[in-house]
Amino acid sequence: MGRLTFSLVWQGDIMSATVLPSTVPAEEERLESMHFRRLGNRVRDLRVILLPEGLILQGRTGTYHAKQIAQHAAMELADLPILANEIVVL
Repeated sequence: MGRLTFSLVWQGDIMSATVLPSTVPAEEERLESMHFRRLGNRVRDLRVILLPEGLILQGRTGTYHAKQIAQHAAMELADLPILANEIVVL
C-alpha cells in the first residue's frame, strides 16, 4: 500500500480532511513536515513545491508575520532559493 496524503481545510471551528493519493516527493514532504513543526497551524494548507531551480511556498495565513516566518524557515531548512512565496494573507 502506498503512502497517503491528507488535505486539511478549516471552515470556522470545523476541520475537514480529504485523503489524496501521494505524489509528493520525499524532500517536499520533509520540508513541509519541518515547516509544520516550526509554524504549527499559523499557515494552513501549507505546500512546499520543490523545483530544480528552487522552492515555491503555498498556503493561507491570517498575518503577514506568519507568511514572513514561513519564508525564513524555508530559507533555513533548504539550500535552494525561494522562487515565490504564494502564501495568501486572508
